Amino acid sequence: MPRTLLSIDPGLSKCGFALVRREDNGRIVVLLRKIVPTEDAVETVRQIATEQQFEVILVGSGTTSRPLLSRLRQAFPAAAFMEIEERDSTQQARERYWEWHKRKGWRRLIPASLQVPPEPVDDFAAVIIAERVLLASP
Repeated sequence: MPRTLLSIDPGLSKCGFALVRREDNGRIVVLLRKIVPTEDAVETVRQIATEQQFEVILVGSGTTSRPLLSRLRQAFPAAAFMEIEERDSTQQARERYWEWHKRKGWRRLIPASLQVPPEPVDDFAAVIIAERVLLASP
C-alpha cells in the first residue's frame, strides 16, 4: 500500500515542503516540492491537505522545528506528526539538486558536492527527510 508523507524542512525565514509517496513496488515518487516563507507554513499545510491526502506530517528537527511544530499541532490537532533528525540533509539536498538540474559548462568539471546551487534547496531537504522515513519502514 502506498504511503504518502508531507515533509517539512523548517527554517528561520523559509521552509521546504515535499509531498512524497512510496509506491507498492518500493519506488519513491515526489508529488510536490516547494519553498514558502516560514510564516506561511501552516497555511501551506492547509492548502496541501485540501489537494492531496497524506498520512503523516514530518518535521525536520532543526533549530526552528519546535515553534513550527507547536503551531502545526495547534492548527491540526488530529494530524499525526513525527520529528525527524535532519543532520546532513542540507548537504544531501545540494547533491540532489544537481541530480535534478544537470550541471552545464564549467559546473560539470567540479564535483557536485563542492558546489552551492544557485537557488535554495530547502524543498530537496524536505524530500531527503521523507526518504529517511520511507526507506526505513517496511
